[in-house]
Amino acid sequence: MKALEGKVALITGASKGIGRAIAQQFVEMGAQVAFTYLSSVEKGQQLEQELAAGGGKVKGYRSDASDYAQAEQLVEDVVKEFGKIDVVVNNAGITRDGLLMRMNEEQWDAVMNVNLKSVFAVTKAATKHMMRAKSGSIINITSVVGIKGNAGQANYAASKAGIIGFTKSVALELGSRNIRCNAIAPGFIETEMTGELDQKVVDEWRKAIPLRRGGTPEDVAKAAVFLASDDSAYISGQVLQVDGGMLT
Repeated sequence: MKALEGKVALITGASKGIGRAIAQQFVEMGAQVAFTYLSSVEKGQQLEQELAAGGGKVKGYRSDASDYAQAEQLVEDVVKEFGKIDVVVNNAGITRDGLLMRMNEEQWDAVMNVNLKSVFAVTKAATKHMMRAKSGSIINITSVVGIKGNAGQANYAASKAGIIGFTKSVALELGSRNIRCNAIAPGFIETEMTGELDQKVVDEWRKAIPLRRGGTPEDVAKAAVFLASDDSAYISGQVLQVDGGMLT
């Protein structure tokens, strides 16, 4: 039996990068998958077709997870289509980098809404169904930046640190209902975004990592599979760093 056989998972922001890898791994591990995308419509539709081709049940939804009403409607649509929600992966996120002295209110608000408010909105909507089922696993994608901070990313770091506090609070509140809540903190993960960076910058980052390489989206996805599965049934309120030892 596959690790996620029989489970229904909702993944936000899955059209590319880490979210896409998580959706792919979940399907491979037997889960039925609902996922969201917003601006990357073509990529989202392609992913739905690609994953559904394997025979599993997969459906993509164009939805803004940071919009409270849309998040509630999304969860209701997923439950209507799939019958339940066992796993939520809050992955949707953006960056609007800049030094604090130059950062404007829009850059701050946009990052806080997409990265942090979305986690609140989707989790709150989904836990109503999880509480009735007395079961569930919530996985929030934070970042090592939320633990250590990063110059030029005050908004991003604050949003990711907020996710950690939120994760621990939800774990404390909902543990008695057999609902687990954990976070994954990726380090330097090589995606399409990092592919645009200067090679010298990438090489310097790799040298600073004990494992001497950047991570892959699949590295994060495999951690998500573990936290979504019954193999992690006694793990809650934790932050799992997938960073090659970067913060060790």
